[in-house]
Amino acid sequence: MFEIGNSLREARVRQGLEYPQIELATKIRAKYIHALEEEQFGLLPAHTYVKGFLRTYAEFLGLDGQLYVDEFSSRFTGDGIEDAPRRVAPRVHQDRGIERKVLVLALAGIATLTALVIVAWKFGGGDSGTPSVVTQPSQTTAPPVVGGLRLTGVKKGTYIEVRRSSATGAVLLQATLAPGKIERIDGTRFWLYVRRSSGVRVALGGKAVALPAGHNLKVVVTPKRTARAGA
Repeated sequence: MFEIGNSLREARVRQGLEYPQIELATKIRAKYIHALEEEQFGLLPAHTYVKGFLRTYAEFLGLDGQLYVDEFSSRFTGDGIEDAPRRVAPRVHQDRGIERKVLVLALAGIATLTALVIVAWKFGGGDSGTPSVVTQPSQTTAPPVVGGLRLTGVKKGTYIEVRRSSATGAVLLQATLAPGKIERIDGTRFWLYVRRSSGVRVALGGKAVALPAGHNLKVVVTPKRTARAGA
């Protein structure tokens, strides 16, 4: 047995993460993250939510999510207080009524559209036997953008934060890159916070950028060089 909340809080503090960053990356509301760290599980909607949030939050911190779910289950769900499944009253008659209304509306729409087509054909020169010629404006396909920053998630992906120019610049991206996910941002100078360098490939101006190996990296990336940076 171990303390679920203290373990999560220590992992978060050790990595220098704040609630807003975690909320954005995991989609778990900050008040629920705080409740998990304080083991105030009654503030969450149901035990199924607690288990899901525990697994997601623990794995985001690099911990074993199943271990936390098992610990919670052994301490709380063994007392018979697991949420009982809700029974949903049948809505067969109501659903059938809605289906009938949708069908009637769809048929009315088809009939109206058919009438409009007939009228347009009759009064628009359809009887003359001469087909109308419609000239389509030429469209020019824009060339693909090569420049800018390109981020590609690999393996398990990673959390990444991108700012314009420096650590105090405008926030351009805050996201967890899933494997194969690609993000593109215009510009030439960026400040990056990368939670795990092995989880992302970086390119600038079409050229690959070599990140230092490690975790919780803070670097400034420009076309000429890549250097570690402060917060």
